Amino acid sequence: MNSSKHIYPLPAQGDIVWCRFPNVDALGSPGPKGRPALVIAVSDTDHAVEVVYGTTKKVDKIYPTEFVMDPNDPGYCVSGLAARTKFDFGRSVKLIFDTEWFWTAPGMTRNSPLPKLGVLHPSYMRQAEIAYRNALPKK
Repeated sequence: MNSSKHIYPLPAQGDIVWCRFPNVDALGSPGPKGRPALVIAVSDTDHAVEVVYGTTKKVDKIYPTEFVMDPNDPGYCVSGLAARTKFDFGRSVKLIFDTEWFWTAPGMTRNSPLPKLGVLHPSYMRQAEIAYRNALPKK
C-alpha cells in the first residue's frame, strides 16, 4: 500500500523543487536521495509535473542538453540552490507531485512552501531553451 500524499499547491513551470529523481535503471522508483529538479510542465489533471534532472556533480563538463546555474550569475539568488548546479534536459521525467517523489529540501523549514527551493530567473531562459532544443529527438 502506498502511503504517499499529494502535495498542494502544484508548483509552476520554472520552479526548482527538491525531488527523489529516479535512477535510469529504475524509472518507476524514487531515487535514493533528494536533488534539485526544474519543473518544465504541470498537469492539474493527474496532479503531476515533468521535471529535469539537476546535479552539483561534474558541473565543469557541460553537454549540449545541459545548462549551468552558477552562484556568480545575477539571477542565481532566486534559485534557492546551495551550489553550482547543472540541469540536463536529456533526463526529464513526469512524476506525481506527492510525498513519495518530493519533500522539503535540506535547510528549508516546515513553513517553507514544500518542496520548492526557488525559481528559474529569466536570465537563464536562453540557456535553458538551447539545452531543451538539443534534447529534442532529431528528425
